[in-house]
Amino acid sequence: MTCQRNAGAVRRFSRLMAFGSWLQALPNRLTPAPFRLIQMGSAFWQSRVLCVAAQLDVATVLGDASMDTDDLARQLGVQPDPLYRLLRMLAAMGVFHEDRPHWFSNNRLSAHLRTDHPQCVRDMVLMHNSPEMATPWFQTLAQGVRTGEVPFECSHGENLYGYMNQHPGFDALFAHAMDSVEALTGPHFATDFDWSRFDRVIDVGGSRGSKAQAILRHHPHMQALVFDRPTVVAAAQADWQVQAPPQMAQRLRFLAGDLMEGVPAAQGKGDIYLLSAVLHGMGDEDAVCVLRHVASACAGTGAAVAVMELVVPEHRADYASAAFDMQMFMGTQGRERTLTQWRLLATRAGLVLQEVVGLQSLGSILLLRPAVAAVGELP
Repeated sequence: MTCQRNAGAVRRFSRLMAFGSWLQALPNRLTPAPFRLIQMGSAFWQSRVLCVAAQLDVATVLGDASMDTDDLARQLGVQPDPLYRLLRMLAAMGVFHEDRPHWFSNNRLSAHLRTDHPQCVRDMVLMHNSPEMATPWFQTLAQGVRTGEVPFECSHGENLYGYMNQHPGFDALFAHAMDSVEALTGPHFATDFDWSRFDRVIDVGGSRGSKAQAILRHHPHMQALVFDRPTVVAAAQADWQVQAPPQMAQRLRFLAGDLMEGVPAAQGKGDIYLLSAVLHGMGDEDAVCVLRHVASACAGTGAAVAVMELVVPEHRADYASAAFDMQMFMGTQGRERTLTQWRLLATRAGLVLQEVVGLQSLGSILLLRPAVAAVGELP
């Protein structure tokens, strides 16, 4: 039996994404080549003006109103003319709307920079443009390509997670940015996969538990355990004590630990491990190590494993997959992987790939089981 749900909608989403990739390639065909290359070479101008707007929190201050740049500048504590020029460029990019000369309001894109928007991606924009993340792209990417070293480590002297452990401000920004991933993927991971077959999700590397909470909201019978680094869990528990909805407070727990050393043990076939965007940040050896821990933790129990990641096409990857893969190269020992590569990792860890469940988002869910139990039926 399959764990795929909403198969028709998933197929329509895949066709829409393919059409989007075709549209994205149109400028390369329609724009003179030298001009197009210059556009690409100066694309960081766009990310920088977007970042400054996010830093100033322009979208939140605008809210539902249309404001003159003089009044807006006074509220933001900046100068009117540079602010106008910043917003004019953003409006030309399609972010914000210029209603009349020097008057701006939010539009469909800029609304997602508002901190009160349920699909706010402001923290993600700030994280990717932070000095920690931007410096390797600008200063040490070429060195990494030449030597195979991780550019982040070349710039900062330690790996990403070690750096976050020593820099709580960036660690918090990173965690909040990861929470906003749901704004990119939507709740489809909670609805396109049949979680109703299971009683408890063990969210390994689950950060502040946003994905576990989404699953619990759609499946009231389930419980969740979020397992992550001690600093992440401490912050998540503090937030959870204040913000937990009464109907969910008893259904979600947090546990601190090191997934390179082990993961919580499964209690039975009603358990399913979730590893969402965890393994793509690891090299093959570390990824196999974690998967072996998971395989050991669920061995003999009938528990399953759900790995939610991008699956890169074997040939002619789309822009999103290729770009995310370069981000992984910049910051970690990891990579985005093809289905062949995912299957090989699973096999090395003693797991068998039972099904690839498509989602109405960029990723897929790979359903894995221990090799000795894989011959059985799904629960």
